[in-house]
Amino acid sequence: MPDTYFTGTADRIAGLRAELEARALDAFILPRFDAHQGEYVAPHDRRLAYVTGFTGSAGMAVVTRETVAVFVDGRYSVQLGNECAGPLFSHHHLFDEPPEDWLRRKAAAGWRVGYDAMHLPPAWHDRFAAACAAAGATMAAQSSNPVDAIWLDQPAPPMGAISAFPQQFAGRSSAEKCADLMAYLEARGADFLAEAQPDNIAWFLNVRGADVDFNPMPQSFLLAGRDGGVSWFVEAGKLEAGLRESLPDTVQICPPGDVLETMRNLVSPGQRVLIDPDFSPVAFRQAFEAAGAQVLPEPGILTLTKAVKNPVELDGLRSCHVADGVAWTEFSAWLAETVPTRAAAGNPVSEREAEEKILELRRAQPGFLSESFNSISAAGGNAAMCHYATTPERNAPVLPQNPYLLDSGGQYETGTTDATRSFAFGARPEGYDRAYTAVFKAFHALATLRFPRGTQGHHIDAICRRPLWDLGLDYDHGTGHGIGHRLSVHEHPQRIGKPHNPVDLKPGMVLSIEPGYYEAERFGIRIENLFEIVEEADGFMAFRNMTYAPIQTDMLIREALSSAERDWLNGYHAELQDLLAPRLSEPARRWLAQAAAAI
Repeated sequence: MPDTYFTGTADRIAGLRAELEARALDAFILPRFDAHQGEYVAPHDRRLAYVTGFTGSAGMAVVTRETVAVFVDGRYSVQLGNECAGPLFSHHHLFDEPPEDWLRRKAAAGWRVGYDAMHLPPAWHDRFAAACAAAGATMAAQSSNPVDAIWLDQPAPPMGAISAFPQQFAGRSSAEKCADLMAYLEARGADFLAEAQPDNIAWFLNVRGADVDFNPMPQSFLLAGRDGGVSWFVEAGKLEAGLRESLPDTVQICPPGDVLETMRNLVSPGQRVLIDPDFSPVAFRQAFEAAGAQVLPEPGILTLTKAVKNPVELDGLRSCHVADGVAWTEFSAWLAETVPTRAAAGNPVSEREAEEKILELRRAQPGFLSESFNSISAAGGNAAMCHYATTPERNAPVLPQNPYLLDSGGQYETGTTDATRSFAFGARPEGYDRAYTAVFKAFHALATLRFPRGTQGHHIDAICRRPLWDLGLDYDHGTGHGIGHRLSVHEHPQRIGKPHNPVDLKPGMVLSIEPGYYEAERFGIRIENLFEIVEEADGFMAFRNMTYAPIQTDMLIREALSSAERDWLNGYHAELQDLLAPRLSEPARRWLAQAAAAI
């Protein structure tokens, strides 16, 4: 193990290569994942950022002796160029040039390709294994992560406190959920379910935690048996006083470090175990197979069940969106007044100040707990980076001549919010109004859609994109994602996008609708609301709005709007005024009366 600190990217890459050479490895697969395969990771698990400097929320790298190949989706292409510049790196699109295809071309016969089996899902492992086999290389699981061997000042694993989530907010008891799961295992002919996703476990046990920023859930694992026994692998020191008494009697607390050994010991040869091939460590599958069990790969039943919110959860989400709407409207009024006056005085509002302002306004709302993600507060060309984030060194002024974008959300006692608005303060860049109008038309097209049962997200994605495609425009991110109930702001399995996603959209699911358009170094536009899916009288389904934040109308080309689009927007703003005006400050109420006037 090295005995020196690695202070720069080049130094860290060199250190990792030395460690790989000591382990007789020719390459190492370095995902952004932790052991829970989630989007957000604790500082302890930010290995990809430590080695490469890439700080986005999705991506991976393959480290070889010659290069560090970094793979991201379209949201992060600009950010990747900024954070991983220079000859040490090669840049690749995560979907257009999948890392396993790259490895198949680059690997040589006899290569040993290392990986951490706790950080790679079975589906990913199998794609890499097939690529290695085609190249004459082999996969080599590591008993310890080589990045940890060189990361001498690695932060400690998180120890956030775990508390009970009251049934008055959850809607159903953990005992009821356990009974449903046992019935499912019986019907499926399975003996166990292994679960690694913290939000699923938190929902299942009616607990919440604080291990990872923005995600109120504890990091843990779970093994549930058909006989009713549940092994919860979690640090006992995290449990608040009295929490054990709130859990079903069949739940046993086990050390998380014992998860693989316990799985091998609890499962008998021939028994059948359900695991999610996309959201569990391949180490789980390897442990069960070592015990002689049959592994059944299928999408997690807890993931699917959690996605359909019960009436109490839906009521809570509706309630917190009203509070969030007050914060958004107060912010919009403040921004409209402050940006021009401060710029004229030579003391412009900064991106960081704006994101701190929306947080301040949320903190004044009942039930607010924290942000649901790191706000994207972006002026001018910064808004072209879909997941831009301010830093002390990167904090541009918000000026009247530069449009501004804010993507922001909150965690409340009763739910999770997420919305995006685009703002302008005067003359706009050429092409901005045309694109803004197309984004609004795209948003309206999907927000007003009716669709039959059996519809999946990829079936309707093009309906949203059509107004942009008509102008030769597009956006390289999904159109909509699921939202958690005081859980993850990005919740599986429901989503709307171009890639195939075989998940039926069902009443009770909550998703975002968020088309956009981005021109590098010039501007970015996005409009995002959350919607619940409802079933209408004839059996068709529709989207019902949850988000209440004014949509700026100055940039809309009025003659390009249909009467249906104008009527929808006028109706939305009328409902917003009726709902929020009594809760607003007098300045915000006066501003809203003008900003939300019928067009």
